[in-house]
Amino acid sequence: MIDCALFISLWYSPVAQNSVYFPDEFLAQMREAMPAHLTFDDFLEACQRPLRRSLRVNTLKITVDDFLALVAPYGWQLTPVPWCAEGFWIERDDEEALPLGSTAEHLSGLFYIQEASSMLPVAALFADGMLPERVMDVAAAPGSKTTQIAARMNNRGMLLANEFSASRVKVLHANISRCGIANTALTHFDGRVFGAALPECFDAILLDAPCSGEGVVRKDPDALKNWSLTSNLEIAATQRELIDSAFHALRPGGTLVYSTCTLNRDENESVVAWLLARYPQAVEIMPLGELFTTASEALTPEGFLHVFPQIYDCEGFFVARLRKTAAIAPCQHRAIKSVNSRSSP
Repeated sequence: MIDCALFISLWYSPVAQNSVYFPDEFLAQMREAMPAHLTFDDFLEACQRPLRRSLRVNTLKITVDDFLALVAPYGWQLTPVPWCAEGFWIERDDEEALPLGSTAEHLSGLFYIQEASSMLPVAALFADGMLPERVMDVAAAPGSKTTQIAARMNNRGMLLANEFSASRVKVLHANISRCGIANTALTHFDGRVFGAALPECFDAILLDAPCSGEGVVRKDPDALKNWSLTSNLEIAATQRELIDSAFHALRPGGTLVYSTCTLNRDENESVVAWLLARYPQAVEIMPLGELFTTASEALTPEGFLHVFPQIYDCEGFFVARLRKTAAIAPCQHRAIKSVNSRSSP
């Protein structure tokens, strides 16, 4: 008689899998990382389900109430996203007739098609009602979080939206234009230059870091085709350089949100732990347990949100919120090398 856990491992192995590709080492890592209140079986089942569609109303062009009234005749079923007042999961009967991205409301910038968990980092950045004047989005394309930040800023202040990938800059620019963003400067640099180039300039910084993309398998079944533990560690090394640079660019008293769309601790908790160890007198964790009503279901002992797909029936995500409590010594300009990775949508 075959053990249940062994059966699941065989069923979801790379050889047997007919949909989502799961490397064996990844499965072993997730078994170990799964919190006690979650089950590995639920994780696997959630990863196999189609991803729920979601959108975010662009309040720079229309209020949420006016948007709901506008689309009411369409019969869209809109379910609020708990951590974003402008966010909704959407079910449509007319999807085949007209894709969501081809609707007049989308083309005119009244809403942005954005995965629900992707709305979490900006919610964390603006928690406690903070209204920063100078904000940077370090890895901004395709623009979901940049446009969300601009809307929260009500097009005031200054937002620097940076993107390293040349091919993605055009998409970022198009989305900024479509959504009516007017307070944003678009740059095209490696994010690791800002600590030395713009020291202690920003009130708030979002680093939605390029990552291994373990959380996006519901949207991309082949997301883990090139997955390896070695690659994850290489990506984590780059993430440490990015978070160090972002921390230098943050003013004392400012807020840094670090997020990824991946699930392993090497690219998430360990990257933040590295920053805490490097600047123990200058950084503190701002716990996210009160960010929204059910945040405790994804809360880590450190106070981060580690969102496994089965918790809120969305993509996997990680979010940490930090405060810079003191100035630190300037960092030096240095040579930069890149690493292949995935940015969250």
